[in-house]
Amino acid sequence: MNQTERVYKIDQMLNERIVVSFIDLQKNLEVSRATLKRDLQYLRDRLNAPIIFDRDAGGYRFDKVSPKIGGQYELPGLWFSAEEIHALLTMQHLLANLDTGGLLGPHIKPLLSRLTALIGVADNPAEEVVKRIKIQTVGARSVHLDNFQVVGSALLRRKRLVIDYYARGNDETTRREVSPQRLIHYRDNWYMDGWCHLRGGVRSFSVDAIKRVELLDSAAKDVPEDVLNDVLGSGYGIFSGDRVKWAVLRFTPERARWVAAEKWHPNQTGVLLDDGSYELKVPYSNDPELMMDILKYGVDCRVIEPPELQQKVKSEILKMAISV
Repeated sequence: MNQTERVYKIDQMLNERIVVSFIDLQKNLEVSRATLKRDLQYLRDRLNAPIIFDRDAGGYRFDKVSPKIGGQYELPGLWFSAEEIHALLTMQHLLANLDTGGLLGPHIKPLLSRLTALIGVADNPAEEVVKRIKIQTVGARSVHLDNFQVVGSALLRRKRLVIDYYARGNDETTRREVSPQRLIHYRDNWYMDGWCHLRGGVRSFSVDAIKRVELLDSAAKDVPEDVLNDVLGSGYGIFSGDRVKWAVLRFTPERARWVAAEKWHPNQTGVLLDDGSYELKVPYSNDPELMMDILKYGVDCRVIEPPELQQKVKSEILKMAISV
């Protein structure tokens, strides 16, 4: 923890607890006595913090009666790390794009306000941060808040659901009894991994394709996380399957400068070849999403193996050419 972080921590503790002992400060900050004394002195002398030691209370507190002469006390502007600002803006974006007309609407609006206030702790006001830093989504599908609420409730309460699920692949709607296991936010869309009692196996359901949902009182079947990962996480993307094959893809030297830094799958392997090209090896079970990612690179991506994937990509390219 650097000095800036310690200063904010001291300020937070004094505001929350009113009086804090030296021992508690030292324990929470995990610093030496000398370092803590220097931090307190820095707050008093450089930031005009009205910190006093209250002998009767046995600790430090802010002097609310007579602030330190020399200027108003205010902590310097805070800036977040790249990961923190991305997380905050992502949460704000996800909440702002939910349909807030349902029962959760009154609860989401105050949460959005708190997130906005937290973002606004930075050197610039929240409006300026949001204006200057954008999180762009492509292909996101709207989720009905009431359905999302029931799915989340069942997930945490470990209850079963009855859902009317629309499968875009065959344009059919079926009624399923499902034991939800987890929610996944993937490529700007929400998915529910669950045990389908109709099919007798693990399935992934797109939350926006749930047309009706009913919460049951019966307990959900629990599926071990390693089983979920084996079935849903071993293949490529959101498509499930436990018959895993490996695709070997080779990218041109020009495209390699981008792809070598990308993460296509947690278990991928990649190597830069002598000619500057990049060879990527990824596991997959069902190939629709993998083919989509291959085709978007055009002639800059060549399928080395397996032969069946080579043929499928070739056939798709020929069909695309004929349809033009």
